[in-house]
Amino acid sequence: MFSFFKKKPVAPEPAAPQATPAPAPAEAPEIAPAPAPIEALLPIEEPAPRQSWMQRLKAGLAKTSSNLSILFVGAKIDDELYDELEAALLMSDAGIEATHYLLDALKRKVKEDKLLDAAAVKAALKELMIELLLPLQRPFELGRHQPLVMMIFGVNGAGKTTTIGKLAKHMQSHGQSVLLAAGDTFRAAAREQLMVWGQRNNVTVISQASGDPAAVSFDAVQSGKARGTDVVMIDTAGRLPTQLHLMEELKKVKRVIAKGMEGAPHETLLVIDGNTGQNALAQVKAFDDALQLTGLVITKLDGTAKGGVLAAIARVRPVPVYFIGIGEKIEDLQPFVAAEFVEALLG
Repeated sequence: MFSFFKKKPVAPEPAAPQATPAPAPAEAPEIAPAPAPIEALLPIEEPAPRQSWMQRLKAGLAKTSSNLSILFVGAKIDDELYDELEAALLMSDAGIEATHYLLDALKRKVKEDKLLDAAAVKAALKELMIELLLPLQRPFELGRHQPLVMMIFGVNGAGKTTTIGKLAKHMQSHGQSVLLAAGDTFRAAAREQLMVWGQRNNVTVISQASGDPAAVSFDAVQSGKARGTDVVMIDTAGRLPTQLHLMEELKKVKRVIAKGMEGAPHETLLVIDGNTGQNALAQVKAFDDALQLTGLVITKLDGTAKGGVLAAIARVRPVPVYFIGIGEKIEDLQPFVAAEFVEALLG
């Protein structure tokens, strides 16, 4: 099974003394791990499922891919190509800053490397885009805390509760016990939806019929500690960042979680609908300013999404993208790998 997560590294036992060479010092615990090598994230024994994932991802990003790829068919390397490329990137929701950054870097590379044909220019653009997106690629690390407390939020319709259910199932497949908290008391039927996911995954759900989100979250953390649970996932109310009173409520929930366990929440994740374009960047800015995001999950990259918004996020607010999703099935949520995403985007 393809691994979604990175376990916390265990320090190796010290080696027996040797005359030469000297034994390497034990590695320090990772604090902010660098993006894992792409090879480490690819399966060895099961290439077929991963290929199926790539096909679905390419289909999801086909709208942007077709608009970009057609520019390089028999094209001359001139100002007209750059103008068309600028328009296509902007249409893909890459945003002004990322678009200008990519175009300026591409023009320099074409000049320095003396690139003469469209295929070479396209390959250069791929390299530059992977370089831009690579800081967003980071494995989700398990086992850092007992329990690992995750606070998850996003606007209504982004797929937040469904994403929580998928993550719970995958964590279980990696030997993690999971507890869910129904802190989304703002949206009608949100508690019931999470309860369904809990029953489907055989996971306990802490909830109150009309409870305060902060109280539900505190109870969940205490229950997780008492049970020795590995992961506590707290579903918080979906809201727009312009709803200031609701954003203040989220800040309160975060403070109360910290009272329940020092250092918690350890992950503050924002779930974003990949179809929302530049509004997604506005959400990242607003939620990051208010709650200090540790990661993102981009959902619904399955047909109408343009995909370029990840370039905008990377350039303006590079919060790690832990996972991307392209559908409703469990396997339709996968870790973000920059090279795969760019391959699907540019072909």
